Amino acid sequence: MTMIDPKAVLKKVTPTPVVENKLTNDEKKKKIESLFTEIMQTLGLDLTDDSLRETPHRVSKMFVDEVFWGLQEENFPKITIVENKFDYDHAVVEINIVTNSHCEHHFVPIIGKTHIAYVPNRKVIGLSKLNRIVDYFAKRPQIQERLTLQIHQALCAILETQDVAVVTDAMHSCVKTRGIKDVTSMTRTSKLSGVFKEDTSHRMEFMNSIPRGHEVVY
Repeated sequence: MTMIDPKAVLKKVTPTPVVENKLTNDEKKKKIESLFTEIMQTLGLDLTDDSLRETPHRVSKMFVDEVFWGLQEENFPKITIVENKFDYDHAVVEINIVTNSHCEHHFVPIIGKTHIAYVPNRKVIGLSKLNRIVDYFAKRPQIQERLTLQIHQALCAILETQDVAVVTDAMHSCVKTRGIKDVTSMTRTSKLSGVFKEDTSHRMEFMNSIPRGHEVVY
């Protein structure tokens, strides 16, 4: 069993555009709370009301601890892999991994599912680690295309193989609740490499094992 070095993995992943501001989590919460108080006051909301009084604090805690914790490299999940001593050489497929993120353009939810397949080379990863990797990259402001690439790139680095496929299906609140207000559309993004890109049988086996677009349940 081998522990993966997060820094080595993240160097091979398309970065999310961030700058280091040196703030601690507590400092971030305090600043967000102050700024969100100003936003609510600008909107004309009465922060003396008992329903609204704690909202800036709740929002600051939500941003730092709950929905954007994936911005911090130190939060990358602890990943252990084992040698493929049993020479398993067929696809490992996990579908319907909960993928809840936030649109970086409007900061509203992206609600989706991710489907992953890989053919082991020398390494095998615990199934729950696939979920944790998806969740880590989802917990930051995102666009779905980058999210799909980041998951794929991280898995290729961890598993030391290009035989990896990632498909993400999601509904975007920025489309559903504002602008066009299309409540029925969903978006599918994919990144396939190795045998899943080059071999029709592997690709079709994977694509046939995941839900069709209209079958995805969020």
